[in-house]
Amino acid sequence: MPPHMAAISHRIAGSGPRVAVVAPPRPRGRAAVVAGAAAKGAHRERTLEGASDDLRAAAAQCLDWAPARRRVRAAFAPVLPTLDHCLFKMAHNEIQMEENYETNSKGVEIFWKSWLPREGTATKAALFFCHGYGDTCTFFFEGIAKRIAAAGYAVYAMDYPGFGMSYGLHGYIASFDGMVDHVIEQYARIRGMKEVCELPHFLLGQSMGGAVALKVHLKQQQEWDGVLLVAPMCKALSILSCLLPEAKLFPQKDIGDLAFRDPRKRKVAEYNAISYSDQMRLRTAVELLKATKDIESQLEKISSPLLILHGAADMVTDPQVSKFLYEKASTKDKTLKLYEGSYHSILEGEPDDRISTAINDIISWLDSHC
Repeated sequence: MPPHMAAISHRIAGSGPRVAVVAPPRPRGRAAVVAGAAAKGAHRERTLEGASDDLRAAAAQCLDWAPARRRVRAAFAPVLPTLDHCLFKMAHNEIQMEENYETNSKGVEIFWKSWLPREGTATKAALFFCHGYGDTCTFFFEGIAKRIAAAGYAVYAMDYPGFGMSYGLHGYIASFDGMVDHVIEQYARIRGMKEVCELPHFLLGQSMGGAVALKVHLKQQQEWDGVLLVAPMCKALSILSCLLPEAKLFPQKDIGDLAFRDPRKRKVAEYNAISYSDQMRLRTAVELLKATKDIESQLEKISSPLLILHGAADMVTDPQVSKFLYEKASTKDKTLKLYEGSYHSILEGEPDDRISTAINDIISWLDSHC
């Protein structure tokens, strides 16, 4: 597959301007914590400790469109192996990796990547990843994917339109269901490949990606062998309706501090330079609210084997909602693991031993379902 496809139109309907946050009703409890982080500022500048002036300049440029995001990712690539984080120190040199750009039926160029077990190793199953809001399927997930691939699994991941290195206005979700359809189409193409089609197929969704994975499952209930969710967003963004009743923008400043328990790893996250960390766009906020409400109304339809992992001290997505999801899902094969004291980013932002435990829990569950 060619590394670069024909130019794709940048026209996005109704993206709208970024809007300042209005004063909301006084929130309480969990909403108050998130509101406190949100109130510190609308635009967020990255703190890149130890970065060169060239890298700082690259990170500061406008990343609205994919070509700029791709250039910035390339600029930061040589630095990533030097970062002080266990996910960048995992030596799995025999993992087979491939990056692809593919234009889908809607004319959108999608970036996707694969991590395969070393050549000659039998592949147990294929795992398809759905990333969180503002994120990319690269950076931290690279280390997670290598670890899972080393255990005998083919791992596939994509950037949604408007995120990471896929085309589209950065951070803009015109339609959550439309985004889910992009995921279904891309993963259907991969699942149809001869080396994949006969394997068991599992979905792994993190945070907002949990909502994406659930929506994919609800649209394709007979096509997946299991769904794995990490700190899923399936009701928690009702916080937004409390904070911002007019569906104004939810700024991301310092939300990362709520997601990462280990402050050193929080600093490393700043090097994920193509993540979207500006104010949430108005349409995106509306779509996330609609999606969570829709998922909440369909929890009883979740029939696939289900694994839910959640930090018990998560202040971004509510672990109580994961308990609610666990109780409501109709599947009899379901497991809920809560990690005492852990925050939102249990695969990236915790002490090394907790990260290792969470990844091992994913692998163990997969092993028991293959």
